[in-house]
Amino acid sequence: MKSIKKLAAIGLSAVLAVSLAACNGKEKASSDSGKSSEKQITLNFWTFGATGYEDLAKAYETEHPNIKIKVRSAETAEHHDALFTALSAGSGAPDITMLEIDQLDRFKAAQDRFENLYDLGAKDIENLYLDWKWKTGENEKGDFLIGLPTDIGPKALYYRTDVFEAAGLPTDPEKVAALINSPAAFEEAGLKVKEKTGKPFIDSIEMAFRAYLDAAQETFLNPKGELLLEQDGNAVKKAYDYAVKLNKLGIVGKFEMWSPEWANAVNKGEFAAELGAGWLKGWMEGNATEAAGKWRVATLPSDFAANWGGSFIAIPKETKHAKEAYQFASWLISPENQLKSFQEKGLFPSAPSVYDMEAFKNNQDKFFGGQSTAPVFAKAAQDVNGAIFKGEKYFPVYQEVLNALKNVQNKGTDPEKEWKDAVKRAKDLLSR
Repeated sequence: MKSIKKLAAIGLSAVLAVSLAACNGKEKASSDSGKSSEKQITLNFWTFGATGYEDLAKAYETEHPNIKIKVRSAETAEHHDALFTALSAGSGAPDITMLEIDQLDRFKAAQDRFENLYDLGAKDIENLYLDWKWKTGENEKGDFLIGLPTDIGPKALYYRTDVFEAAGLPTDPEKVAALINSPAAFEEAGLKVKEKTGKPFIDSIEMAFRAYLDAAQETFLNPKGELLLEQDGNAVKKAYDYAVKLNKLGIVGKFEMWSPEWANAVNKGEFAAELGAGWLKGWMEGNATEAAGKWRVATLPSDFAANWGGSFIAIPKETKHAKEAYQFASWLISPENQLKSFQEKGLFPSAPSVYDMEAFKNNQDKFFGGQSTAPVFAKAAQDVNGAIFKGEKYFPVYQEVLNALKNVQNKGTDPEKEWKDAVKRAKDLLSR
């Protein structure tokens, strides 16, 4: 699940991957399918964020009296740091763990420390989940599955109806989606907002950058760890140039996401729209109470269709109960339980069969003026082009390019010079 706090970068180097490989050898329970043995078994399950998995674990215990599940929850960075430490030491890892999507490639570097879920029967349930989400949990060869799919973060256009109305734009979600159906139409809407209201269309240059970036399947690095920024047609340069263009048009604000200024702007309507994932709904409902009824959600142009956030369930190889751990994990992420997680904690399902369930489709959001927002995000989820590779050093390279964009916006520096400087810094970073 996507944390609403900024993620702290952690590293799993190739050296770690090699050292961990030497720590294997713990005895396993059989991975054959069938019922768990009747002996008492305790499974340690590490989670992060507000998942509601504690309640589902209790329900599972009721159905399986011989299974005890101890759920430990922590903040995103703390969770992944602790898991990193345990895997490095070769002891202390849980039987089951969540992995955040932006951390996934770092742990794939040490896949020998995890169970291959294909060996435990995962192929049998693959067709229940979105293809791009499932493939994100695989290694490059596609023969090793490190994580089962849980929630996702499909992106949509959050917009203020009062600002749109003042700009002469439609406010009905279907009409907004029909009007803002391309990057060019996105720009035109932004210019109308600027002209009629004097307000920026979107909140920040980072979100302008992410419009194209999040939709790209290959961005800063390839699976070999090679920098792609200087290749012709690189998606990052396209996203960078688009952000520069929107900034030059004067339709980009300076509200940094999660800052007090940004939160106040969401409440007061100081910008018109946000390119946000499904999990942003929960933050708005709890933290933007002044804006209740003034926001709606529409689908983004297909060029911007993307996923931002989500997680997986993995089983460290250290466990002595791989079969039982898999049985619980596969039950936890079943379509029926994904619906419960959505209803209770807002975790957006990765099982498309949920999208046809009445309880899902008719889930009206009071904060969004009674709009049923779930179908909007469901369409967005199915518009995502495919699995996205990020790599172990995604975050530090991302930050270098973002710093260049902030310099362009705040200091008025030359975009091309800033780009070249960012590429140089990224090369230096990778050479360390």
